[in-house]
Amino acid sequence: VQLQASGGGLMQAGGSLRLSCAASGITFSRAVVAWFRQAPGKEREFVAAIFRSGGITYYTDSVKGRFTISRDNAKNTVYLQMNSLKPEDTAVYYCAADLRIILSMIRFPTRYEYWGQGTQVTVSS
Repeated sequence: VQLQASGGGLMQAGGSLRLSCAASGITFSRAVVAWFRQAPGKEREFVAAIFRSGGITYYTDSVKGRFTISRDNAKNTVYLQMNSLKPEDTAVYYCAADLRIILSMIRFPTRYEYWGQGTQVTVSS
């Protein structure tokens, strides 16, 4: 199983970026996929998750209304559209996937079996 995260970069505050997480070697349509982020010196933090059908999504409070997670099962890809970026969004962003995770566990990184390599997002003020 491979997850390939991409799309990070340097952006000014207020700008937008779209991250992509492309999966292979997994029955993607059956996986719950999430984005986490980790800033220097901080723990890995849940950002958003999307369930198998794509109809159910969850966000951490700090990104609600600004970030949108979506998926294209035909392309085995999950996206994170990030708008109105803030300097505090600066972090390495990781995508993660799991076939058996339950709703109550989606915010816990240790519950995900598969991880991508991370993509750096830097937001300048």
